[in-house]
This record gives sequence, C-alpha cells and structure tokens, in this order.
Amino acid sequence: MLLVIDIGNTNITMGLYDGNNLINNFRLTTRFQRTSDEYGTFLVSFINASGYEASDISAAIISSVVPKINYSFASSIIKYLDVKPLFIGPGVKTGISIHIDHPSSLGADRLVDAAGAFYTYGGPCIVIDFGTATTFDVVTSKGEFIGGATSPGIGITANALSSMAAQLPEIEITKPAVVIGKNTVTSMQAGVVFGYIGQTEYIIRKIKEEYGNQEMRVISTGGLGKIIANQTDLIDIYDPDLTFKGLKIIYDKNKNK
Repeated sequence: MLLVIDIGNTNITMGLYDGNNLINNFRLTTRFQRTSDEYGTFLVSFINASGYEASDISAAIISSVVPKINYSFASSIIKYLDVKPLFIGPGVKTGISIHIDHPSSLGADRLVDAAGAFYTYGGPCIVIDFGTATTFDVVTSKGEFIGGATSPGIGITANALSSMAAQLPEIEITKPAVVIGKNTVTSMQAGVVFGYIGQTEYIIRKIKEEYGNQEMRVISTGGLGKIIANQTDLIDIYDPDLTFKGLKIIYDKNKNK
C-alpha cells in the first residue's frame, strides 16, 4: 500500500492507496513543534482507522512546502512504518516540464497539482489550488508548466479583515444569501466570498486571454475551493483529491528507480 502525504502551511493531508484506489484520507494541523514520535503516532492511528496495519505500507511519497518539519516527519515514517519516503524534489520524475524563470523555486505542491490535473484531465488547463495561498497555474497541452498567479487564500483574506480592524469579528467562511448584508457578519461574508468569486473569475478570464485559448479546462482543488467552485461556471471541475492523484502519478513514475 502507498501512503501519500502533502505537508502544507496550514494542514498536513494524508491519503492511503490500495493499488489505484484511494481508500481513505486524513487531515492534521501543521505544527512545527511536533516530534517524530508524535507524527508516528498519528500515522499509525490513521492507518489503523482505515482498517490496516503499519506493516501493510510498502511505500510513501511526500510533497512539502514546510522544510522545518521534513526531518521529523520522514523520521517518523522510517521508525514507525519501516519505509523510506520519497520527497518531491530535484531528481524526481514528475512528467511535467517546468518553463519558468527559476524552476527550482516552484513549490512541490504546485508541481504535484499540475501533474494530477494534466495526467487526469489533460491540457491545456488552469489548475487552481484554494489553500493557504490560492494559486492559478497554467499547464500546456504538452505538459509544460509555464507559470501562473498567486494570491492570498480566502482564509487569509478573512483573517486579515478581522485582525486588522478592531471592530470586525472573526467570521465563518460561507456564502450568504445576498450580497447586501444587513449586519456586520453577513456583510463581511458577502465581501469575502463574493469578492473572491469575482477575483477568481477575473484571473481565469485574463489567463485564457493571455494564453490565447478560451477552451482551456479549469480544474480546482483545496479545502475551501468547493465554496468558490460551486458559485461559478468558469471552473469546470472541483477535485478534492487532485493532490493525492498527483502524488500517486509521480510515485508510479519513480517506483522502479
């Protein structure tokens, strides 16, 4: 069985593959202070809750944008699962050709999402990940990553609004029924959610215009992505498991190495 892991700035998400089937997934808050034993305990608990034993895991692959916890997490996998994980990085085959100014600066998460989108849905495509930051990435019909746009995530946007204005409260990120809010909370929700829908649609249109192809497929993922994807016709597919699929695809390209 294959363990796929995405270490993000806000959450660590883990998926378990039995062959080509994703059978379960789990989300853990990202914290720098955890030890390898703490991570190991979480991993074993997740595997057991899925109906399997640690000994059933034969391989693991990790995408990480938080280098500070890589050592502890890798150590936990080696100690508790007796598996050496493969990290997305230099020397790893991804099937995606990177065509940006500084290829080594591309985040592993964006590369994994690009692979997942291209090999699952084809290209050219726009890949949107609604995470801590929201990324809009372009992959050509040849599987070339040619760049994209990055904006503050919807969570950061909402948190900034409440933390920087003394009289504005923290809010649940949900779409209100109307854009003309009758109280502070619904007016904030309207501004954040409807504003983010507008931003998303504008960037998609500008990318298609600049790329010169209005038929580009738009694939989105990310924890809060469903809220936005459900409110616009410009997003063709919302796939919550896109990152897991990308990790599995990349693992398959490297498993014989």
